[in-house]
Amino acid sequence: MAAESAQTLERGLRLLRLLADGKGGRTPTELSGELSLSRPVVYRLLTTLMNEGFVRRDAEGRVHLGFGVLVLAQAVQPLLRAAALPTLRRLAEEVGATAHLTVAEGDDGLAVAVVEPSWTDMHVAYREGARHPLAKGAAGQAILALRGGRDNYDDYFVTEGQLQEGARGVAAPVTGLPWLEASVGVVTFGPLEESTGPRVVAAAAELSAALG
Repeated sequence: MAAESAQTLERGLRLLRLLADGKGGRTPTELSGELSLSRPVVYRLLTTLMNEGFVRRDAEGRVHLGFGVLVLAQAVQPLLRAAALPTLRRLAEEVGATAHLTVAEGDDGLAVAVVEPSWTDMHVAYREGARHPLAKGAAGQAILALRGGRDNYDDYFVTEGQLQEGARGVAAPVTGLPWLEASVGVVTFGPLEESTGPRVVAAAAELSAALG
């Protein structure tokens, strides 16, 4: 019974991950094919997940993630913030710029953790909870690269004036975590040293290892 229960749980998690890939809803038949499971098994999984609010079906019968997943996502954000703060604090102090962790929420980036340097005379005030389109700013570009399949540990992105006039941003994707679309970055009004990009990449790798 324990092995059967574990297999059922594993299948249910696979189904949820499939629906979370951003490609839209699926029919039960499509889910059956993509998961290599029989339709009766898929229907049993869907019934349980629908009862718990983790999936829903639209008027055309296609299956989507349900709003119950949002409750879990909201609970994860404080954990991400706590895990990221030591890394961001070191990065902010090393670079002398405001450091942040940004996660994807649909087509937007959400700043879930922000640390300002303690020793600079002036730095960018960037608040936790700030939201912006992924298409704008270094943090969003890093996430879009990750979403597009670029998983290069040396990649970082640089932008200027896209989110705030005069502000420069550098960000790198947090790679190696299939369940997370996120980037680590810094933003400043002043000049940035050439070493800033590699330092941001190292911080993203450090956070990935901490969360992995």
